[in-house]
Amino acid sequence: MKIAMGSDHGGFNLRHKVKAHLEAKGYEVVDFGVDEPVSCDYPDYALKVALAITEGTCDLGVLVCGTGLGISIAANKVKGIIAAPVSDTFSAEMARRHNNANILALGERVVGEGLALKIVDAFFEASFEGGRHESRVNKIVAIEKKYL
Repeated sequence: MKIAMGSDHGGFNLRHKVKAHLEAKGYEVVDFGVDEPVSCDYPDYALKVALAITEGTCDLGVLVCGTGLGISIAANKVKGIIAAPVSDTFSAEMARRHNNANILALGERVVGEGLALKIVDAFFEASFEGGRHESRVNKIVAIEKKYL
C-alpha cells in the first residue's frame, strides 16, 4: 500500500515520526513535505496529498497540522476525499470501517507521539465494512456531486 503524507510547519515533527513508523511496518510513503519547520500554508499540502489519492498514485493519506482540523477541512474540498481529523484510536478505526475515510488527519499539538502511532495503526489496520455504511457513504458522495 502506498501512503501519501504531508504537513504544515505545525505538524512537521509528528509527520516524520509517523512516516518512520509506517515505513517500518512495510508501507511505501510518498512525502509531500513541508521540507523544514517554517511557517507555511496547510492547504497547499492538503491539496498535494488529496490529489495523490484521487489521481490514484497513492492509496490512502496522512495529514498533520497543529490540530488536524484545518488541513482536513482543506483536503475535504477535493472531490473524492474523506479526511477524518482524529485524536483517539476508536475514531480512527471507525473512520475507516464506517466512513471509508481515505485520509487520516492528526494534530501535533493535540496528540502525543505514542498515541499518534496507535491512531495510525488503528486507521491502517481497519477497512471499510460496507453494508449499512455503504448507503450512508453514498449519500455523502451524492452531496459532494451536487455541491462541490
